[in-house]
Amino acid sequence: MNDEIRQLWQVGAFECLMVSCCSGAELQVRRTDGAGDPVLRELYPTKSDLYDRAKDLKRDYERGVAPDVAG
Repeated sequence: MNDEIRQLWQVGAFECLMVSCCSGAELQVRRTDGAGDPVLRELYPTKSDLYDRAKDLKRDYERGVAPDVAG
């Protein structure tokens, strides 16, 4: 089974992706100016839960209050 990968947003040097498959969905935040490794990964049982979290994260990144967990 193929996973679906969809970019939900990009703010500055960060992008948020949804990786979904039959068992749920994974939210990933990645830096776009480096290796592209995830700096945040969270699993959700439904896409709607993931979308709600992605909206909250986007707002935080736009305001500059989201932690840069990559260091």
